[in-house]
Amino acid sequence: MKAADLRQRLLASLGGDWPAPCPLQAQVDRVDAADGYRIEHVRYQVEPGDVVPALLLVPDGVADTRQAPGICVWHQHAGQWHLGKSEPAGLAGDAMHHTAAALARQGYVVLCPDALGFEDREKGYRHSGGNLERLLFLRYVVSGRSLAWKNILDMRRAVDYLVSRAEVNAEALGCYGHSMGSTHAWLVGPWEPRLRAIVGNCCLPTYAAIEDQQLLHCLPNFIPGLYSYGDTPDIVGLIAPRALHLNFGAADDGSPIDFVRQGLQTIEAAYQAAGAPQNFTHYIEAGSGHVLSHEMWRRTQEFFAWHLGGAGLGRQGPTG
Repeated sequence: MKAADLRQRLLASLGGDWPAPCPLQAQVDRVDAADGYRIEHVRYQVEPGDVVPALLLVPDGVADTRQAPGICVWHQHAGQWHLGKSEPAGLAGDAMHHTAAALARQGYVVLCPDALGFEDREKGYRHSGGNLERLLFLRYVVSGRSLAWKNILDMRRAVDYLVSRAEVNAEALGCYGHSMGSTHAWLVGPWEPRLRAIVGNCCLPTYAAIEDQQLLHCLPNFIPGLYSYGDTPDIVGLIAPRALHLNFGAADDGSPIDFVRQGLQTIEAAYQAAGAPQNFTHYIEAGSGHVLSHEMWRRTQEFFAWHLGGAGLGRQGPTG
């Protein structure tokens, strides 16, 4: 299927056209000092009445007269609904995933929003955790949309907020995510041309693998009706020709490596067809599972430094 046709099929399966953007009505609630950057507790509107809490990490010395590249970091799932934006921002969770804090120390302005159903966006519902996630998924399904549609909409609004900040170079934007965050990265990629550089770490569960090995995955992976027209690597291929890097652990049961290798061929073909084979890179680490290893992080840093520029390459890992 041609890329343009697949894009239309994908949009229909996700839930249809995106609404016209509403005013962000952004505000900063609090500012905290950190080592080499400040953390702004911000909020902005993604749909009328739906406000997203987020953390914005701004490096010292960055200002409207001295702009820096901007990166959105989409947090992981891990069955930890009480964690969202706070983990990549370095305020909670596993130090391995304090990636936004590490990027801010390298000179990037980094935005960490909560996904629907996580951390502050778990509040105000009768249910919580997995029950809330199922409720949200089913609520969108019965309305003719998918949870992935909502996630993509929210991420596009995150980019809107990032470019609204005078400290950010709107011509040098990227995004990164681990696990569910990786899924979010390649889900939003086809619909957000302002993202010049996209990195996904450890998540490409194909529908073929899910069916063959009866895998259970977080619900944003499931787009109703799409498997009749393509698989998840076909979605990823729609990011072409913009720069994309994917990391995998060969022993990651959530993304069985034989199926990943087949999917990578699909993505490579899409980039070849787009005339930009050099813009897609990937790394598979033998013996590693569902982690962000030092080598995965090194490649992520180099990728952003090369494609976004304007920030120090750095060699520190997320743990500092």
